[in-house]
Amino acid sequence: MSDQINPDHYRYGPAEAIDVIEAAIARAPDPVLGNCQGHVLRYVLRMWDKGDPAVNAAKARWYLERLLGKLEA
Repeated sequence: MSDQINPDHYRYGPAEAIDVIEAAIARAPDPVLGNCQGHVLRYVLRMWDKGDPAVNAAKARWYLERLLGKLEA
């Protein structure tokens, strides 16, 4: 039986995705930018393990474009 709280696609190598994401967004200058960055990472980290990789890549791109828009504004 798979773990419904921490399924395999939440782990990336030796670390859980949440740990990787929290470490990466810790230096974000504000919560909105960190949130967008976190979503990009979430979809990229699980891209091959959950659902359609193209859908996950498209979701990551959507958040990345949103992040870029905010950085360029």
